[in-house]
Amino acid sequence: MLYELRIYDIVPGRMEAILARFRDNTIAILAKHNMKTTNFWVDADVSKNRLYYVLEHENADSRERNFDAFLHDPEWLDLQYRTELDGPLYEKIESIFMNDVIHDVKSS
Repeated sequence: MLYELRIYDIVPGRMEAILARFRDNTIAILAKHNMKTTNFWVDADVSKNRLYYVLEHENADSRERNFDAFLHDPEWLDLQYRTELDGPLYEKIESIFMNDVIHDVKSS
């Protein structure tokens, strides 16, 4: 399993709009392309305007194939167009790829 931590720097004042887009549509479109979305967070320091979430992928090849299909999906393209009529929702996106190395961690 390959995990992708995606970090979005959100345009000031647009956090609620991007959260609504994920909640109402994007998560389902990602799932349609075999990408499971887990663990959404916003930065505890709200001045940073950052959104974090994790995508699960079978491996690096499937990530590239599935993400490319997502980016070209007409449903996604229409959603992106409609939700960004007033301008972009984010300034930049960073991805960090991670492998799970410790399984079944339990607190003591």
